[in-house]
Amino acid sequence: MNQALRRTIWITRAEPGAAATAERVRQLGHRPLVAPLLEVRPTAQAAPDLADVGALAFTSANAARIFASLTERRDLPVFAVGAATAKAAKAEGFPRVLSADGDVEALAAGIVGRAGELRGLVLHAAAAEPAGDLAGALAKAGVRSRTETISETAPLKPDARELEAAFAADDVLLQSPRAARQLAVLARGGRGAGLRALCLSRAVARPLARAQLKGLACAPFPMEAALLNLIDRDGPANAP
Repeated sequence: MNQALRRTIWITRAEPGAAATAERVRQLGHRPLVAPLLEVRPTAQAAPDLADVGALAFTSANAARIFASLTERRDLPVFAVGAATAKAAKAEGFPRVLSADGDVEALAAGIVGRAGELRGLVLHAAAAEPAGDLAGALAKAGVRSRTETISETAPLKPDARELEAAFAADDVLLQSPRAARQLAVLARGGRGAGLRALCLSRAVARPLARAQLKGLACAPFPMEAALLNLIDRDGPANAP
């Protein structure tokens, strides 16, 4: 890539995912700047009761990692919301992992499509504020499930020097509504006027509707590859 076209990309997601995204940005020829706006904290201490569970559902890579730290069981099939989550589950030793390659709605559809194969309920290992209502979607389709909270996501404010560098970036990547809300707070007073926000979905972009930004774009489908493709596109592609 022409050095003149290299852009500085602010990565806001929580670690350890931020490091993986930074490497993908680097491979595209851009400069990653990691300054997370969120941190994920485990909340569960005891191993979950899996006596009546026939499958697991993970809606984030962090959920897969945290759940795996709580139990040695790896025999249950896993339904993952997307490729990154599926990769994390496989890395933790789960041999049977199916990826919905989409959002919570797509995940629910994937589970419903295989409901006849389940030998128990679906355990959704979730954050305190999940991205969507997986249990509700499954209940409508007659699939039994249980949600167990194993983590919480809290806003994180980088220090003054990190924020100064971050707001001097060309683009900011946002993969959750909570990160977008935190950015909206930090960008008050026109601080983000030179920053283009690239969002994983329209739901992620919604908290930025009134933020003073240079631009706002949404990925056409909720996958990181689609989000990263926005970096080299001019203008507010698929803006909300």
